Amino acid sequence: MALHVWFRLVLLSILWGGSFFFAKIAVGELGPLTVVFARVALAALALDLALAAVGRGQFRASAPWRAYIVMGLLNNVVPFGLIFWGQTQIPSGLASILNATTPLFTLVVAHHLTRDETIDRTKIAALLAGLAGVAVLVGPDLLLADAGLWGQIACLGAALSYAFAGVYGRRFRAMGIAPLEAAAGQVTASTALILPIMLIVERPWTLPMVPSPTVLAALAGLALLSTALAYVLYFRILAAAGATNLLLVTFLIPVTAILLGSIVLGEALIWRQLGGMALIGLGLVLVDGRIGRPRRPAE
Repeated sequence: MALHVWFRLVLLSILWGGSFFFAKIAVGELGPLTVVFARVALAALALDLALAAVGRGQFRASAPWRAYIVMGLLNNVVPFGLIFWGQTQIPSGLASILNATTPLFTLVVAHHLTRDETIDRTKIAALLAGLAGVAVLVGPDLLLADAGLWGQIACLGAALSYAFAGVYGRRFRAMGIAPLEAAAGQVTASTALILPIMLIVERPWTLPMVPSPTVLAALAGLALLSTALAYVLYFRILAAAGATNLLLVTFLIPVTAILLGSIVLGEALIWRQLGGMALIGLGLVLVDGRIGRPRRPAE
């Protein structure tokens, strides 16, 4: 991958890593489906306003709403719902390990549904190294924790849904849909899909109090940074590098979270975390292919 794609991938991992922080604050006062709705609705508002500002309105007859609805289901509604529910059954660390299986699922899905992202030995070695790195980062204790089977299945289902979304989203480039349009269409469709479910299940109007300023700020960060900006980057990377390389971001999220905790919060790094980062780095180097690639003779 080109260096600018790697830069976007790291930036995306930081934005999505921050989503766990913002969501943790928000669910302290709001139901999980309400948080999901606020996340996609505020992101949709911001992105649709951005499109209107550049004279490219989303609500037009030629907009591919069927594709947006499918993408919204695969990339937002289904995985968000499964992960939120799964985290009520299992530790968050175990959930992050299961979420890091996304590139492995993507490798299989892309191999069967695309012509240019087939399985090879280098990809398998890279993804297994990355998955091992995530497991080492989180540590063995969480694997021994008492965790519900259905919670684990839910998180694996979310990872599989993300894999299908990564492959399905490739079509937007072929359709001539710009990343900003694809991101706006996806979250707008997701808003319409999750709204009735949220109203029926959680009935947010029954909340005894208005959300605190801290929660409102967390929702703004979750929507504008971890969703609106993140999905513009998502579709840019997808168009440039493909689904398998894009979803390597799930390996980077724990790394960026730990490094941010060390730099911003002064949390101590331990040797196990450094070893996990090294394994993840090895996997990324194998995917990049720069090291070990035979040099072409000078003409």
